[in-house]
Amino acid sequence: MFKHPLFTKLVALAAITVLLLIGLGMIEDVVRDRQRYRSLTSQSVADSLAGPQTLMGPMIHSACVESWEVETGKGDERRMVEQRREFLLTAMPEQLKLTSGAAMEERSRGLHKVNTFNLKAHITAQWGSLASLQPQSTMKNSRMHCGAPIVMMAVGDARGIRTAQLNLGDQALPLKPGTFHPTYSRGLHAALPESVRGKADGLTATLDLELVGTERISIVPLGGSTEVQMTSSWPHPSFSGRFLPSERTVKDDGFSAQWRLSSLATTAQADVVNGSRICVGGYDDSSSEYNAGGTTPRDCADSFSVAFVDPVNPYTLSDRATKYGVLFIALTFVAVGLFELMKKLRVHPVQYLLVGSALCSFFLLLVSLSEHLPFGASYAIAATACVLLLAYYASHMLGSLARGIPLGAGVALLYGLLYVLLQLEQTALAVGAIALFLVLAAVMVLTRKVNWYGLTQGVSFPAPRSPKAANPSTTPGTEAP
Repeated sequence: MFKHPLFTKLVALAAITVLLLIGLGMIEDVVRDRQRYRSLTSQSVADSLAGPQTLMGPMIHSACVESWEVETGKGDERRMVEQRREFLLTAMPEQLKLTSGAAMEERSRGLHKVNTFNLKAHITAQWGSLASLQPQSTMKNSRMHCGAPIVMMAVGDARGIRTAQLNLGDQALPLKPGTFHPTYSRGLHAALPESVRGKADGLTATLDLELVGTERISIVPLGGSTEVQMTSSWPHPSFSGRFLPSERTVKDDGFSAQWRLSSLATTAQADVVNGSRICVGGYDDSSSEYNAGGTTPRDCADSFSVAFVDPVNPYTLSDRATKYGVLFIALTFVAVGLFELMKKLRVHPVQYLLVGSALCSFFLLLVSLSEHLPFGASYAIAATACVLLLAYYASHMLGSLARGIPLGAGVALLYGLLYVLLQLEQTALAVGAIALFLVLAAVMVLTRKVNWYGLTQGVSFPAPRSPKAANPSTTPGTEAP
């Protein structure tokens, strides 16, 4: 058995398949490297411009210190020791309205492009009673000292602030960098007069802010009632975080979205008071000033976000395509084997190797061309080149053009099916499973009369006749005349 030509050929084909799988693995490594380079490009742009942005505020806070004296020791060692407690008073707006528009700008590093945005926002914050800024003593005969009330606006990356103007009523307040907040330090602030502390009739502040960033903007709904309206010319937004828009319209020329939230539905105010992290998109594994790696949604303050995604990421699609490489090689080898079996041909293992190498080269062509051309055009060029090459080679390998063209047509059909699978998301598994079942059914139908025992004895044909064609007078074990 081990010296049988069929067994020798199967061993050779198994070795060729292993070599081709190694080649596919190397191509997958190339795709992953290119994806990594793209991520490094995004990080490079963020390092030079500004990273993903987060808006939190406006809110008012005041740092206070309560001190008191405690008697310690006995007799001659008795003395008074001062103790103190530091705490932060905060006032969240009762109503928060934000209207913004995001203009997109593409930045490049070599072959890779990154989406950046320029956000122009008009923010209106209204506070009711500011009694929460009035310090309350916790110890008898204690002394209380509080810093001036500060209205602050926190952002994810302060380098992205281009212009900002804050008005308290009709009065413009000078803005300064930083927030003086112990947790959310990046942003801007303005000092308020001491007279606002404990004010019963509240106040209104407006902020006009121009902010740039990369790829994503997140917003923390701090108001008792929060309304956010956002428009952009980017037609591919990805809404995420803890809250989806209550209304949204996405068209080819851009999108508009609106969020309406109540403090009854979010813990954002309590999260900020407790110093919870502000995470990009509500949950993220990346590290930033506000977001330590490995956080979970429970560690993050409530927020929602919009990502300006690129729907056709050539590296993601190329990676998905490469995962089908093993199936391509297997189906093509089956097709060549059927020709060899049905037409009594002899195909050398080296020819199988060349056919498999041509199939592998398609995936390398695809990822390299997609860096310079649209993905659809890159796919069409790579697939056409490989189909023509395989059809030409198969015509000589199988002995005639009439046999090479069907093999090329079958490979073209595989490429067409793969392109459909890459465009599908929800139904990709179902379509792929049905297609694979149909291929298996076709192979079983075509080989239904093959005498497989005859192959191991060095005989490919004849095959057993159909039961309907058998002579009833024949005895078991004999053939009909």
